[in-house]
Amino acid sequence: MNATDFIVARNDLQECSFIETKLPDADSLPLEALLVKVDRFAFTANNITYAALGDQLKYWQLFPAPQDFGIVPVWGFGEVVASRHPSVAIGERLFGNFPMATHLVIEAADVSKRGLRDAAAHRQGVASVYNAYARVAGNDIYEGRNGDYQALLRPLFMLAFLVDDFLDENDFFGSRRVLLSSASSKTAFGLAHLLHARKQICVIGLTSAANADFVRSLGCYHEVVLYDEIEMLQTDSPAALVDMAGNSALRARLHRHFGAAMKYSGRIGLTHRSFSPDEPGLPGAKPTWFFAPDQIRRRARAWGPGGVDQRFGAAWSSFAPTLPARLTLIEGRGPEAVRKVYLDTLNGHIPPAQGHMLSLLD
Repeated sequence: MNATDFIVARNDLQECSFIETKLPDADSLPLEALLVKVDRFAFTANNITYAALGDQLKYWQLFPAPQDFGIVPVWGFGEVVASRHPSVAIGERLFGNFPMATHLVIEAADVSKRGLRDAAAHRQGVASVYNAYARVAGNDIYEGRNGDYQALLRPLFMLAFLVDDFLDENDFFGSRRVLLSSASSKTAFGLAHLLHARKQICVIGLTSAANADFVRSLGCYHEVVLYDEIEMLQTDSPAALVDMAGNSALRARLHRHFGAAMKYSGRIGLTHRSFSPDEPGLPGAKPTWFFAPDQIRRRARAWGPGGVDQRFGAAWSSFAPTLPARLTLIEGRGPEAVRKVYLDTLNGHIPPAQGHMLSLLD
């Protein structure tokens, strides 16, 4: 039997293709390794960010590919189809970070009742969350549509949760207005949901005319402003920017408009992928990348064992029930369905109200 991998050119994300490799049989797996069939995964604009930052943040090293190509990481579900680990049975279901592929070999380590991690040498040196797999068989929150929402939004909502906590930890840098670019993105409206619950914070969504109605329908932005209208925003009080778009020209316009009133400028995503590596200095706070693993490590120390999971679980419990009214889930199976959703997402052709669950298995 063969495995199928979806690969993309690192220097031109438009170039993509499929390759086949021979699957190892159970007896040839390394000791304590697992062969996992990747049966479904979510695909969002966040996965395009993984690809755009693949070299800088080491995402490409998670799943080896031919030279000059990479495999985009995705969040989803897999089934153990062969096991050489005494504590992991065939038929186990895992949730975690998988390749856009039909199969993955995991070198299982730190196996517990709740999960395990992949100890493969090439996967070390990246944030630990990308190597962790939850054992989810029989867990209702990972079944059916609940599971789809977990794959689509739980990793993005974790990022939103950490940004919200970071802003609160820093007293919003003296501002009471938070601007979110690419307000229709799933990370942005997750963050807006959390910020909206903080009664003293005004949440302003920046978006395109095409997505404005969707952003207004979410009900978590106090104000929705089109990109063409940002110079109409009041500048008489401090503001904080959380930039999901990654558009250098847009960020420059905002900084020049707000000047010294721009008290924080956090770079989170690259939904627009229109950035310059050599950006000039801008008025106001210096734009800085927000790195989620740093925040989660700080909070793990401050909140103690289980503290992050407990607080995040409470936040997710308030967010998850809002999702059926906000998103339409669409399933796609087979290589051509995967290629189409990948390219449509890369080129900005996916409506924000859609969420895609995919599989390379026919």
